[in-house]
Amino acid sequence: MVPRLDIDPEETTNRITDFIRSYVKKSGTKGCIVGLSSGIDSTVTAYLAAKALGRENVLGLIIPERNLTHAEDVLDATEIASILDIEFSVVEIADILNTFLIAIPESVESDLAATGNLKARIRMCTLYYYANIMNRIVMGTGNRTELLLGYFTKYGDGGVDIEPLGNLYKTQVKTLAEYLEVPRHIIDKTPTAGLWPGQTDEGELGMSYEEIDIMFFTLLDINKPMEYLVNRYGIEVSAINRLMERIEKNIHKRKVAPTPPK
Repeated sequence: MVPRLDIDPEETTNRITDFIRSYVKKSGTKGCIVGLSSGIDSTVTAYLAAKALGRENVLGLIIPERNLTHAEDVLDATEIASILDIEFSVVEIADILNTFLIAIPESVESDLAATGNLKARIRMCTLYYYANIMNRIVMGTGNRTELLLGYFTKYGDGGVDIEPLGNLYKTQVKTLAEYLEVPRHIIDKTPTAGLWPGQTDEGELGMSYEEIDIMFFTLLDINKPMEYLVNRYGIEVSAINRLMERIEKNIHKRKVAPTPPK
């Protein structure tokens, strides 16, 4: 790992929990909703939220899809809720998804991207329904790597009130997870959005998160030229260009919808 990708986990924890606490106080709400997928990002977010707000002010929402979400993922999510002693609820979305697909005459269930995005947006709606009835905010679980790449669904998992992990690369989230004593089997899970069978983050992105984080840190944080990255880490120019193009292509996901000039 590049040395400056290392973080002080205690300082980072304090900074993020202060941010969460301050935002919730200013918002006038009573706590937060966290979507618990059992992945490392949602788990770390739940740990930080419980530390910042107290366990009684955090609801973990587990939103599986029948015949797609693995049973062990649901069990892992309930395990996290049990460790943190936070309230949790399970909302199964297969019937909601089917209602959408039946109601839309032109629906194409085999279109993995369109159907996957629909699933993410159903989950967002579910999170905000609970947030509304409980007067709470929706806590995002995206990390800096995902946000830069636009590796999230617009108005889906990108539809949140705050992103506590938004300044941490994926590999830094892992460091924080180890500090917070997140169970090892959660830390070591293969990252996936769980939107279709066999889908994995690194499979879609074409590189490991460690390689991507080194690339971004080198180019964006310490402003080294591409040649330095290629020569030191052996990352191919084509791979670098592909991901940098992805940042540019998906920049609209990180901005408010444009309006015409006055």
